[in-house]
Amino acid sequence: MHVTDYDLRVAAYAVITDDRDRMLLAWYNGSGHGPACWSMPGGGIEFDESVQDGLVREVREETGYWVDVGHPMAVDHFTMSGEERGGRPYKSVRLFFDATITGGELGTLEVGGTTDFAEWVALDRIPDLSPCADVVAFAYDALMKTC
Repeated sequence: MHVTDYDLRVAAYAVITDDRDRMLLAWYNGSGHGPACWSMPGGGIEFDESVQDGLVREVREETGYWVDVGHPMAVDHFTMSGEERGGRPYKSVRLFFDATITGGELGTLEVGGTTDFAEWVALDRIPDLSPCADVVAFAYDALMKTC
């Protein structure tokens, strides 16, 4: 299938840890697609922005922090048929980057968005944390491979 035959979404997520063995997660409130759950800071990249600039924007909105985007850690994707989606076929490409906090304060800046709050979560809690979007497990696995 040619790229013009389906809808494409590019999203980027920040994998942010601290010196207390915690990962920064965001609470997705379910106002978009899917149920409320823990997710990664990040999201869809706007048409006119670079992946890195979009990730900085998303992290700032969802967590209150400014970040420097580091190296790519992992790439994931999924597809949905037109029948599943009720329209055109769909592909989501999800990029995961290491990121470092450079400023700001913890607190969601989004107004009327899909993220209610962000929180530091101990790494040893993440495998059993529920409910969680699949991006959390994917980011956790990528992080554990780099340690």
